[in-house]
Amino acid sequence: MDGITRREFIKIGAGAAIFSLLPKSLIATENNAGPMIGVAEGDNSKLVRAAVDLVGGIDRFVKSGDTVCIKPNLSFASNIDCAATTNPAIVRQMVQLCLDANASRVIVMDHTIHDATLCVERSRIEEAIIDKKVSLVTLQQERQYAETEVPGGVELTTIGVAKAIQNADVLINMPVAKSHSATGVSFGLKGLMGLIWDRGYLHRVNLDRAIAELATVIKPDLTVVDATKALTTGGPGGPGKTVILNKVVAGIDPVAVDSYAVRIAQWYKKSWSGNQVKHIRAAAELGLGEIDTAKMRIKEVRV
Repeated sequence: MDGITRREFIKIGAGAAIFSLLPKSLIATENNAGPMIGVAEGDNSKLVRAAVDLVGGIDRFVKSGDTVCIKPNLSFASNIDCAATTNPAIVRQMVQLCLDANASRVIVMDHTIHDATLCVERSRIEEAIIDKKVSLVTLQQERQYAETEVPGGVELTTIGVAKAIQNADVLINMPVAKSHSATGVSFGLKGLMGLIWDRGYLHRVNLDRAIAELATVIKPDLTVVDATKALTTGGPGGPGKTVILNKVVAGIDPVAVDSYAVRIAQWYKKSWSGNQVKHIRAAAELGLGEIDTAKMRIKEVRV
């Protein structure tokens, strides 16, 4: 966040002041030129660094001594070939970047839907735990969450948010690109549900609006979409049709990242824009980011 630390942002508390801060802090701009999106394509072993470099490099986000939370999608006990979970090799690259930036601690975490042990095993996420500074946390206990007010929320007034991200210096969201039976697609915004306790509650209200409201209180510093392989039908748990894209998409603005990512493949055999995805549009309407790809600064590189 420009000019404000994550801890300072949280300490502002549950006042209307949060809403006044959000639009400026969520959209990365240079001379009001619009949010930057970094897209790397090619050699899967080089994609994360290349994409992050396009939006300023890891040092823009992680400082020496920082505690970093990395949130991949680990929700389902699916084989990684299914593309329902974030590729562990992609997460490992991000972990290495954070260690290279001298992070003091890196926590890889998600609140799984299926049995946590099976999700860890089948996602092979332990391949990303490469140093003693790196730990894996499955957010399966209510005591791991703190009730948090959602200022101005209509569908959400309070929600239990993972304490770990509230205490961290940096939050990096690492969703996989996939279809979803309830929301059409699932990228960064939808993936934030893996950081709350009662995710089922969002399915009992207006889900799309609730996802957008959740993004007003959980603000990743960086979103990096694993689009090495996209699950284009049968999501969120699969199996379904997968398409090999060999891409990673990175950006600060979570709406812009999702709105760009929805265009990189067909979902359920249809081409969509961000405006056609209700939760992305709802987040844009709340002022949380840019939905119009024509107003984004899209940088691409082949590696």
